[in-house]
Amino acid sequence: MKAALHANYDVYRPVFEGGRYDLVFDTGERLLRLQCKWAPPHGEVIVVRSYSSRRTAEGLIRRPYVSGEFDALAAYAPDLDRCYLIPYDAIDGRTQIHLRMAPALNNQKRGVRSAVDFEFGATLRQTALGPIAQLGERLDGIQKVAGSSPAGSTS
Repeated sequence: MKAALHANYDVYRPVFEGGRYDLVFDTGERLLRLQCKWAPPHGEVIVVRSYSSRRTAEGLIRRPYVSGEFDALAAYAPDLDRCYLIPYDAIDGRTQIHLRMAPALNNQKRGVRSAVDFEFGATLRQTALGPIAQLGERLDGIQKVAGSSPAGSTS
């Protein structure tokens, strides 16, 4: 919530617990439904669980998320005091997402997700606003493409 409020987005919570998303961000352009998770680091990797679990009389039930339940997964790494935003497309049926904080020791790059690519501020702007170039209106009333400085600083 704090990271979204610092980005000047309105934040809403569902009235009832147990839904498929925990928060809604109003970016001004669209509403984003977010599932929120704790993401503890394990060595050089942040592990984000992408399933729900509940205890029943039959035992623990784990249920993977499916498309359409939310738009992105927001993960908070308390040891690092950092937030990450993972679009649903990056999850798509996986039960865990691993975000590397440092390069792999064997220099592997293919299939490796870097934590910096999913840091909250940068990812939220990409998910919510799309390209940096936005339509700005000139004094003569004609729509022209104009960027913002710094990138993503306009509402």
